[in-house]
Amino acid sequence: MVREEGMAESRAQIERILAGDTKAFAGFVAQYQRLVSHIVFRLIDNESDREDICQDVFLAIYRSLGDFRFESKVSTWVARVAYYRCLSHLEKMKVALWDDISGENQPLDTVAADCQKPDEYAADRDISARLRDEISKMPIQYRMILTLYHLDEMSYNEIADIMELPEGTVKSYLFRARKLLKRKLLARYRPEELWH
Repeated sequence: MVREEGMAESRAQIERILAGDTKAFAGFVAQYQRLVSHIVFRLIDNESDREDICQDVFLAIYRSLGDFRFESKVSTWVARVAYYRCLSHLEKMKVALWDDISGENQPLDTVAADCQKPDEYAADRDISARLRDEISKMPIQYRMILTLYHLDEMSYNEIADIMELPEGTVKSYLFRARKLLKRKLLARYRPEELWH
């Protein structure tokens, strides 16, 4: 029942937007701005590009809103548009879309070799900053899955829809991303620095 009510509200909101109601679109942007920002800020490193890409995402959504058929949740569709706009931007900038996954198997001494000393790093950053920093260095697909699963609390199925991957692949990537993140954190920090 709640799902049907939510769909009915979304449908009514989209109909108002398509009829030219600018306040309805402003409400739509406010409703999904956090989701779009999470995706864009995780995938795009260049701060000056982030705001432009967020605006581009909402412009693309506005232009294609009439084509949305409610075959998925609106949030899933919005996240998919944001994801593909980011990939398109990265492709234009010639950024590798799938970083060297073999880094998972990289010896710990080489992972830690290019790192700042743990005590220096710990002095000027807290745990959330450390996590954000490490996540930003991960392959794009891992960043996206960690963001959608942990920050936006989306299901495996929703993430699979957004990224157009099989659900089993999403589960596998999430497992690998967590494992890689833990490994990189433990290569740089003592456990007590991370979990105190």
